[in-house]
Amino acid sequence: MNLNITNLSDFICRRIILLAGLASAFALATALIAQYGFDLEPCVLCVYQRIPYATVIGIGLVTLLLPGADRRTVIYLIALVFLGSAGLAFYHNGVEQRWWAAATSCGVGGDGSILSTTIEQLKSMLTGKLPKPCDAIDWTLFGLSVTVYNTIVSLALALVCFLCARQPMEENA
Repeated sequence: MNLNITNLSDFICRRIILLAGLASAFALATALIAQYGFDLEPCVLCVYQRIPYATVIGIGLVTLLLPGADRRTVIYLIALVFLGSAGLAFYHNGVEQRWWAAATSCGVGGDGSILSTTIEQLKSMLTGKLPKPCDAIDWTLFGLSVTVYNTIVSLALALVCFLCARQPMEENA
């Protein structure tokens, strides 16, 4: 089988997108196992940190299924999503360390208030479980929370994607 440079470039781009998707699937699986297998309740920011990984999986699947997709541009897009993921994880770490307050309603009602308008809502709020505060850390490894590891992994994935997308690939052999 004779592969020219264009086919090789497309092959490499497909593999990078596939690896980014697999890394994202692994991150999501880890979060879900921690939540449902080990009863580690996520806060609002923890749930938000899953969105970039799901986004990469979605973008990757669509790109791999479309025959004429500009895969190099998609790799840049995936790198930007991972960069955003790192920023969100760093922000959450800052909330955990109390460097700043969370902009979300972590540990309070969905609208940011603890007031209810009806007796039924008050009863529901009093008997229900309150959302987990975003500055509560349930689990650490070597003294670092998951947000630190998520920041590092997301930055590493962004860097790999940026570097791979920047590699010169000739159009014809």
